[in-house]
Amino acid sequence: MTLTEGLVRLIRAKPVDSNDLAKAALFVLDTVANALAARGTEPGTILRRWAKEQGRGQGRDAGRDAFLMGGLVHILETDDLHRASVVHPGCVVVPAAFAVAGRDGAAGRAVLEAVLHGYEACCRVGMAVGPAHYRIWHNTATCGPFGSAMATAALLGLDDPQAVHALGNAGTQAAGLWQFLDTGAMSKHMHAGRAAEAGVVAADLAKLGFTGPPAILEGDKGFFAGACPDADPLAVLGNAEAAWQVHDTSIKPWPSCRHTHPVIDAALELHGDIGGEDVAEIQVQTYSAALDVCDRSRPESEYEAKFSLQHCAGIALTDGEVGFSSFDSGARKRVAALAARTSVAVGEPFATDYPGAWGARLAVITAGGRRLEAGRTHCKGDPELALSSAEMTVKARHLLSYAGLDDGAAEALVDAILALADDGQLPDLDLL
Repeated sequence: MTLTEGLVRLIRAKPVDSNDLAKAALFVLDTVANALAARGTEPGTILRRWAKEQGRGQGRDAGRDAFLMGGLVHILETDDLHRASVVHPGCVVVPAAFAVAGRDGAAGRAVLEAVLHGYEACCRVGMAVGPAHYRIWHNTATCGPFGSAMATAALLGLDDPQAVHALGNAGTQAAGLWQFLDTGAMSKHMHAGRAAEAGVVAADLAKLGFTGPPAILEGDKGFFAGACPDADPLAVLGNAEAAWQVHDTSIKPWPSCRHTHPVIDAALELHGDIGGEDVAEIQVQTYSAALDVCDRSRPESEYEAKFSLQHCAGIALTDGEVGFSSFDSGARKRVAALAARTSVAVGEPFATDYPGAWGARLAVITAGGRRLEAGRTHCKGDPELALSSAEMTVKARHLLSYAGLDDGAAEALVDAILALADDGQLPDLDLL
């Protein structure tokens, strides 16, 4: 039995209860709100213009619909994250499920079960790729196609062999490199869109008899061999009796890279203790992956600031809050000097605990010589410090307001998505 054969069997054997469906509905709500809120951003405007020029909205090309929605979801940096796999599952799985369900008429429980299947697939593959993969490859882009394919396979009613073919051809499309970080290019959004589209296409083809390699993960010329020098293949099927991976997925309360969040959390705690005193220095200790992606003392764009430990520490400490305006040119200028006086380093226990826990410690030295410290093993929105259902709906309403929806329209959309857990109908989304 290959790993993908085992993965299909594992996922389809897992029971689904009302709590699983309710959790999936909340994550769908978060993903949809992120997509709508990003429409007016610069990359969102480009994606929508491209979609209109392709004639989207005039037909039912589910792959292209998934690409558009996936790209939008990943723009504002407030979409969900699964820590152990370092995958953003929502921006890949939910767009695929919505696109296929919208095309084929599925709704309610079927959509949410497909979402559960998709999260499980991409997160389990992500937990197996190893830390060396993440230094070059963007896990959401490379592991995401397995999730979108598995979600689509559920909605299409593919049998197990067909689902294995879908995963095989999803995996052979795995791609997405971190090089965009050097210039703040928009590639990251395309990564999410392509991962969503790849799985839809792979599963649609599998339904027609198009075959894929069943050993795409562990084969001599497969995904692990080509891109994962320290892969842990046993992780794909390990701990099969665990709860659905959606329960281990974090929700992001702030619009920046998740690696910056424990630092933000700690800085917000210390904000009130500074008492207006000048800060001479900030010292950050965290895990190496956070430095690999977010060591950026002089961010020159809004996007670079979202991937800057130094800027995020400075803005949270200075303002006592973090929002969409915390990364614009004005915010960057206000804390530029403080960011330049912020040092970042790998420290324990954070290095050892990652990726099971994403933590950090912040030390602030004031001009008067006081030293203040705060640390986080976990941060707000992690399963250990999870947002409540009420807090998640508040976040969604905030995003929908940012998207321009009035209170009535926002409330109707929230209600419709949450009603999917009671087998409600799929709401129409105006992404164009």
